[in-house]
Amino acid sequence: MSYQALARKWRPRRFTELVGQEHVVRALTHALDSDRLHHAFLFTGTRGVGKTTIARIFAKSLNCAQGPTSSPCGECSACVDIDAGRFVDLLEIDAASNTGIDNVRDLIDNAMYAPTRGRYKVYLIDEVHMLSKGAFNALLKTLEEPPPHVKFLLATTDPQKMLVTVLSRCIKFNLKRLTPEQIAGQMRHILGEEGIAFDEEGIEVLARAADGSLRDGLSLLDQAIAHGNGALQAAEVHAMLGTVERSRVRAVLEVLASGDGEALLAEIERIADFAPDFGQVLDELAGLLHRVQVLQLVPAAAAAEDATLVSMAGRIHPEDVQLWYQMAVTGRRDLPLAPTPRVGFEMALLRMLAFVPVGAASKARAPAAPAAAAPRPAATPPARAPMPPPAAVAEAKAAGSRPAPPVPPAAESETRIPDSHSPAPAAGDWPALIERAGLRGPVGQLARHATLLGVDGAVMRLAIRPVHAHLADERMLGQLERQLGAAMGKPVKVRFEPTRDGIETPADLADRAARERQQAAERAVEADPVVRSLIDTFDARVIPGSVRPAD
Repeated sequence: MSYQALARKWRPRRFTELVGQEHVVRALTHALDSDRLHHAFLFTGTRGVGKTTIARIFAKSLNCAQGPTSSPCGECSACVDIDAGRFVDLLEIDAASNTGIDNVRDLIDNAMYAPTRGRYKVYLIDEVHMLSKGAFNALLKTLEEPPPHVKFLLATTDPQKMLVTVLSRCIKFNLKRLTPEQIAGQMRHILGEEGIAFDEEGIEVLARAADGSLRDGLSLLDQAIAHGNGALQAAEVHAMLGTVERSRVRAVLEVLASGDGEALLAEIERIADFAPDFGQVLDELAGLLHRVQVLQLVPAAAAAEDATLVSMAGRIHPEDVQLWYQMAVTGRRDLPLAPTPRVGFEMALLRMLAFVPVGAASKARAPAAPAAAAPRPAATPPARAPMPPPAAVAEAKAAGSRPAPPVPPAAESETRIPDSHSPAPAAGDWPALIERAGLRGPVGQLARHATLLGVDGAVMRLAIRPVHAHLADERMLGQLERQLGAAMGKPVKVRFEPTRDGIETPADLADRAARERQQAAERAVEADPVVRSLIDTFDARVIPGSVRPAD
């Protein structure tokens, strides 16, 4: 027996076997079960999402010996012949090949006759938008008032090209593109039934490459199985598609986090050896950065991620993640403008290495250059963080973390912790200690929503509001104690206590400072002579939230 392509072998034969399109299945099921059947249906959507498949199942539901029914038996002669493509009362017409008026006239003449075997004569016209205007006009009268034994099922990828008069005579169903998760789920099911070995990364790469089309995805799956000699392996899938393995993209992010330019160029060289689609690599990097940012800002998401990514999220500054994501997206867009795709890709990554956000530079890395005095508010250009010395880079790489910026002497003096039973330190001490300990990511969120009450021996007493108490889980508490102990040069135990009235956390202080800067910026704009003139002359107003303070 000859080999049958997976897309044909696993084509759904019942509504319950369809992947996605629940909104269409639900409507058709209700129509069949209540016997409220319109005479013309239009199915629209991109290629490979199930337009003709749904139309064929619907035709089978209409003509099943137990029908009309939403659950055709699949065993009667009508069901068997429709599945085999030989049912005489199901006439499939490819409008791309039969565009002329003569073809439509033949269809109209034939429609007058009763069905030969079935309950209904069903016309399935694929790519109906390809019909000529004359053919559409010839079809209109029959489409508006067809014989009671005729049903029209029209399918198209481009409904915009159809006459409005035709559209108005049909019930329209817009089929959605399938999600990568839906496509991947169907691939897993098929591979399991076929007894073919596979790995998850290979499935996920193929599902994304399918671009919303299950048929395209199964065609790629066929190709990948042949490429992998009967199995589905990520390395073979990447080689077939010209994409890069996920581990290589993670390696890029690791060296970016370390700030090591030489290692970054070496990693780019390794990626280039695969001759990949560099745009796809930037897409993968942007997706990885998105997952890292979610971990940093939503600690509860850590339960669904692997430990390596969680660790990475704790080492990269959240401000860097935001900036790098924007650079990855912009670099992807600008690739066609680069001298070569590789140059564009390399420059995008070097740009990530060269720049840091202004706020991050001023808070945790190096002082931002003061903005030049100007009569009106202006944005300060991003400051470049100084590269750490090679020795610091090597030490950080060995430790698996980004080298912390040097703490100036003033900051060191601010972070001294009082001895046992001493009064609580000044408000600036705890924020300075947070920076000195390099508390970033989820553990940084925990620290910034807490306040240092005092130190009793080796125990640091922190106050935290109940709304943020969920951040202090066992894993975060252990990480907090380790990093604080490293910063203070001695073991530390942390004890959380209910917050006291009037105590502000570093997060509160930052929010208040941001509000004050925002209010000052708005006052400065409204006081500007040009703005005042516009307000007085044209009754203009400053839109709330449209002003941003310069750093």
